Amino acid sequence: MGSVAEVSPVTTPRISDPLDQVDYRLARTREEKEEIYNLRYRAYLREGAIRSSADQRVTDDFDDAPNAWTFGVYFHGELYSSIRVNVLTPTWRTSPSLAVFGDILQPKLDQGLVFIDSTRFVADPDKVKNFPELPYVTARLGSTAGVHFNADYGLAPVRAEHQAFYRRVFLQETWCEPRLYPGLLKPVGLMAAHYPTVREKVLARYPFLRSSAFERRMLFQRDGELPSSPEAGVTSFDRASIVPNS
Repeated sequence: MGSVAEVSPVTTPRISDPLDQVDYRLARTREEKEEIYNLRYRAYLREGAIRSSADQRVTDDFDDAPNAWTFGVYFHGELYSSIRVNVLTPTWRTSPSLAVFGDILQPKLDQGLVFIDSTRFVADPDKVKNFPELPYVTARLGSTAGVHFNADYGLAPVRAEHQAFYRRVFLQETWCEPRLYPGLLKPVGLMAAHYPTVREKVLARYPFLRSSAFERRMLFQRDGELPSSPEAGVTSFDRASIVPNS
């Protein structure tokens, strides 16, 4: 699991375009993934969220799920943070939040709802102080996925002391009080936001969270998916696919 708990509390971004020097990279190679797994370990250990281990890495089966995207966020070419996005649908029922809060989420999936589950939100503890906007820039990937996949809700498993960030920035509500997740020492609660209700309110306050259709395709379109025209967008009646077309 992950949350803004691994990132120092910040105020409203200082600059109009925090994305100017940022590069989002989907972890594809073994080296990219290992760098992120090592970053998770350092961040969690610094926060006291895990016990030390000899291999100094944090990963789980959800990293390799077909409905998962793990991103590194690079600033001036260096890895500063990471987040994993799982897309939960009535067909694809695999994600960390579902594993912990299944009693809450399974009935909603039965109703046909689609969720973006943002987890493993970590930042380099030695670099985050150089980039106070980093929590916004990193969490932006979850909201961007919400637009691309036309999701109903965005989810975040968050420690109690950091729920204020999600409530203030993304207008999320608490759906469940903290529970323990295997491998972590500190419990996380489930927070959620209804995208159609909060999207424009959030974008009005933080315009840099807005994304283009081109950027969303570059971030989330799987290899082998049929390309769409530059003008094409996802409508309320059409959800972007999760896995490649066969």
